Amino acid sequence: MTSQLVVPFQDIKAPCLSWAQDWLKTAKKSYVAGKFVSSGKTLHPSINPCNAKTLGHFVETTAAELDDAVSAARTAFTQASWKRMPRRQRAALLHSAGEAIRRHHVELATLEALDNGKLYREAFNDDIPEAADVFDYYAGWIDKFYSENCPVDPGFLNYTTRQPVGVCALVVPWNFPLLLACWKIATALSMGNTIIVKPSPFTPFSIIRLFEILQEEVEFPTGVINLVHGGTEIGALIAGHQSVDKISFTGSTAVGKKIVSGSAASNLKAVSLELGGKSPNIVFEDVPDLEFAIERSFQAMFSHKGEKCSEPTRLFLHQSIYDRFVQGLVTRADATICGDSFNPEATQGAQCHEEHFNKIMKYIDLGNKSGARLLAGGVRDTNGSNAAGYFVRPTIFGDVDNKSVIAQEEIFGPVLAITSFKTEEEVVAMANDSIYGLAAGLWTADISRAHRVAEELDAGSVFINKYGCYDFASPFGGFKQSGWGKEMAIHSLEAFTKVKSVWVKL
Repeated sequence: MTSQLVVPFQDIKAPCLSWAQDWLKTAKKSYVAGKFVSSGKTLHPSINPCNAKTLGHFVETTAAELDDAVSAARTAFTQASWKRMPRRQRAALLHSAGEAIRRHHVELATLEALDNGKLYREAFNDDIPEAADVFDYYAGWIDKFYSENCPVDPGFLNYTTRQPVGVCALVVPWNFPLLLACWKIATALSMGNTIIVKPSPFTPFSIIRLFEILQEEVEFPTGVINLVHGGTEIGALIAGHQSVDKISFTGSTAVGKKIVSGSAASNLKAVSLELGGKSPNIVFEDVPDLEFAIERSFQAMFSHKGEKCSEPTRLFLHQSIYDRFVQGLVTRADATICGDSFNPEATQGAQCHEEHFNKIMKYIDLGNKSGARLLAGGVRDTNGSNAAGYFVRPTIFGDVDNKSVIAQEEIFGPVLAITSFKTEEEVVAMANDSIYGLAAGLWTADISRAHRVAEELDAGSVFINKYGCYDFASPFGGFKQSGWGKEMAIHSLEAFTKVKSVWVKL
């Protein structure tokens, strides 16, 4: 999402695995009111998905600790030391957070790869640099988010003010744990909110380390940032908490609906949701560069082992280019090397956790039974030491019925469904035939068709002639059951502020 150059593979710094092993020996705690605390006794393990061994443990947050975190955040929000902090000082804190992440780049990338199963070079090149850069981006917005002078009837002055929402709970998924946490943290803090972060119980460690770094190196006032741990139980307590003003959630549509229900039953707290997707990728017969389209479609689909909400999981190919395109994808899938996150030869890591691995394999079985043609993969990779981990070969199904389960339900893994088409009208109808509307792509040399189809596709982001373009300055978020609201750009600032209308009789 930034202009930062990707570090060549040979220049990527070696992971600090011995440091990580020592750091993981002690159970990790919640962070409340400027201290790491633990009154609970429930130890929760986090598993290395590459070998199914326990990495370390964290202590689940109790209901009382959650109350303490909310209370600390509320107190910090109302104190002048944060609420009335000069804008430049708040911006300096955000810049400091970004610099601190850069200083600990290797540590954070190592923990991210260990906990999630993604390749170390993916964490090093993609996740950590952007996690740092997003703090700089939103530090720049702090003194540039203007309010309005409203054109009301004569005799009155009417203006609006933008105020922080208050105590914000930031619920983070396991696919990009640190990066997506920082998306939310930087935005919420830039507008003067206080925060409580809840990482996924499958991937807590990079965020825990981030809080250690912020405690040691960035002087946020006490209570401004807080960290809690746990799964569905603590999530439900957050959703129903009367003193939480907002929830920003990234994750599955099913869990998003539960959060909405909990919020509605408690205090009608503000909710923003970045949820699932089943994104279409349409390649017309006049694709301007077929080989680039094949390569990019493969990378967008299978990088980070397919655990991306906006990945192009439904590929629609014009019948005239179907065979050549499919062959290019299959060749790349067959050449993929599944392996440990730190194996320099590996090109795909392990699925994040066992439950998710089993879910993917069940969908592959459904695909085989649906009448679709299995073209590549479809099996667990048990090569060598991979047998102990959660590795799925990149899987490609051809001749997929767009009404079938594998074409309609989010799999969130390395499983691609390919369908052929004849006409523009036919493929637009199939692309929009989904409960999701997160992203969509199309490839064509016809500029009129490009704009026409982009207008018709029911998705929050549309990529023309390169699937998967992202930037902090561009909003990201979907339509339909892919979520409410936007991440990034000015639009996410709206989600972390509330508008007040002020009337003055002249």
